[in-house]
Formats: sequence, C-alpha cells, structure tokens
Amino acid sequence: MMTTLDKIDNLLGRILLVLSGAAVLALMLLATGNVVLRVFHAPFRGTYEVVSFLGAIGVAFALASTQRRKGHIVVDILSSRYPRRVMRLVDALSAGISAVFFGIVAWQVLVWGARIMASGEVSETLKVIYHPFVFGVAAGFGILTLTCLLDITRAFRKDGSS
Repeated sequence: MMTTLDKIDNLLGRILLVLSGAAVLALMLLATGNVVLRVFHAPFRGTYEVVSFLGAIGVAFALASTQRRKGHIVVDILSSRYPRRVMRLVDALSAGISAVFFGIVAWQVLVWGARIMASGEVSETLKVIYHPFVFGVAAGFGILTLTCLLDITRAFRKDGSS
C-alpha cells in the first residue's frame, strides 16, 4: 500500500514540477518581452497580473517535489547530533506538524477559490477569471500535504529511503 502511495506522490510531484517549470518559463518570457517592448513604448497590458498568477503556480507546484527531495533549508545544528531513533522521531513529528499546517492552508485556499468562483470575481486589469489559479495553488499545497504525510512513514523505514 505504501509503495503505491509513494508512486502516486512521486508521479504527482513530477507532473506538478514540470508544470511549475513551464509556468516559470512563461513568466520569464512574458517579463522579458514586456521589458523589451517598453523600450518601444508598447508594453503588454496586464503583465503584472499574469506574472503574479504564473509565479503563484510556479511556487505552489514545486513545493511537493522539493519536499520529497528534502530541498528546503534545514537548520540541524542540534538535531544532527541526536541518536538515529530520536532523529527519526523528530523528523516524523515535524512532517506531521507540516502536514496539518499545509492541509489547513490547502483547505483555506480552496475555500477562498470557491468564494471567488461563486462571486464571479475577475482580475482588475485583464478582467479574466482567476479562480483556476487559486485552485491550482490549493492543489499544490494539497500534494505537499500528501508528501508530508508520507514523510511520517518514511522517517520510520529501516533504510530511511524515500
């Protein structure tokens, strides 16, 4: 069962990471194009909005993959000196707290997106619906929550592999 969940988590993380990379690439192209066109006094309208949406997606979609690879900053001045069993317990506790926190974040962002969708709110400059981006951010945090939950079990595996 756990290997199936691990595979699903890994697959979802990879898919979101590819989409994150595409969002960042689009963000860079748009921002660069806008700077170049400003020289000719013809910038893109709504660049700030689109860059904001793409930035949110770029960050949110990369969270789970980064967590799985332990790519976040960790300060372990004290915990690196703990015995192996205590380190595993601290890792599991940290993953559990993170799962609860990011689960709440995912839920609240989802609620916010539903409110935006129900009200028909659109972006200020381009007047486009933006709740899909909010739902995308919620999905990113949801997959991060799954990764953190699986990190609890990974902390207690004999070989410590992910």
